[in-house]
Amino acid sequence: GMKVVLADVEREPLLRAEAELSERGAQVLAIETDVSKTVDLEQLAEQTVSTFGGVHLLFNNAGVALGGRIWENTTDDWDWIMGVNLMGVIHGIRVFVPIMLEQADECHIVNTASMAGLIAGSRLGAYKVTKFGVVALSETLYFELGEDGANIGVSVLCPGFIRTQINKSHRNRTDGGSQILSQNAEEPSFLDEGVAGGKEPSFIADYVFDGIRAGKLYLLPHEGSGDRVMHRAQEIMAEVAPSLERPTFTPLSGTH
Repeated sequence: GMKVVLADVEREPLLRAEAELSERGAQVLAIETDVSKTVDLEQLAEQTVSTFGGVHLLFNNAGVALGGRIWENTTDDWDWIMGVNLMGVIHGIRVFVPIMLEQADECHIVNTASMAGLIAGSRLGAYKVTKFGVVALSETLYFELGEDGANIGVSVLCPGFIRTQINKSHRNRTDGGSQILSQNAEEPSFLDEGVAGGKEPSFIADYVFDGIRAGKLYLLPHEGSGDRVMHRAQEIMAEVAPSLERPTFTPLSGTH
């Protein structure tokens, strides 16, 4: 089986996951990590290589959500969400790609974006900015590694809602920022309902590994995702602005 390294900013859930996998016979290393900090990623890489000898699969998966109108979000708000959602992925790439290149083994990187990184709308504006960035970052990484002939595959995961705790991501905020997702009363319930009706993480995990084996760049696990991307592309090609009467951005849900 795989040798697994778990990295999370929350110590207790991290240790529980480590214990669960260890009980199943997996070789597991759990390291408390804040992906917004370069030094944490460097220490993660150092401990991973010293323990297991290398890295072959990298999942840049950390993410937080932030609501509110984009002109109302504070500088601290922007620093927090950009630090985790976008800079976390950038740090992962900067630290781990050189290791993978030196290994010369077959490797693969999966960056978690969102359907919010492919289609526009109101709500969760700062979140969408970070996820559009992750999509662009992943596409650029794909081209640059390909041009260099690197044996490293790249995938960008763009799901709709998943049953995670992203609707409670403020629990890990340590900069003194507001613990309220948004002053808009509709926004927290919108996110809570979406997460509650989202796909199971196990379904997404299976989908991702199937995508890795197939060498796919874009991973769209929710039904109807492609149609929504195509609709946006058609509007852009026609130079037509989206209708303001269309429903506000609602990431796709699913119960599989």
